[in-house]
Amino acid sequence: MKTRFSSLVKLKKSTMQRSERVMQQANADLNSATIALQMSYNSLEDVESPRIGIMGDMLASRTLLDSQRGVIEHNREWVGFAENQVNLAKKQLKLDMIEHEKFKYLELEEIKKEIKKKKLQEVKDLDEVALMTYKGKDK
Repeated sequence: MKTRFSSLVKLKKSTMQRSERVMQQANADLNSATIALQMSYNSLEDVESPRIGIMGDMLASRTLLDSQRGVIEHNREWVGFAENQVNLAKKQLKLDMIEHEKFKYLELEEIKKEIKKKKLQEVKDLDEVALMTYKGKDK
């Protein structure tokens, strides 16, 4: 049954679905960031410092370690940003779900009113038919 809220329910549902997709994308980004951070930690563990040798090798190893630490810091920031995006997406999804449910409820109440109104009209029509047939039998 079509009500004045039907188009709003459709609009809110599409908004909610869009928010769900944003949430899924934010979760995927967070997973990617977490994996990248773990891989950068593993890469740091793989770097070995020379214990003996020439100074150039020591400096190269130190530069490599500094670079890897920079990558780790970048990935930490990326994880933090991704977590923030997930939290924002959760909040927006929650708001959109509330709005959708609100208009769905209003639509349902409107439908209930219409059904009640139709039932009442049907009862009145049946009473009128009963009165007409009753009067017809008296004659």
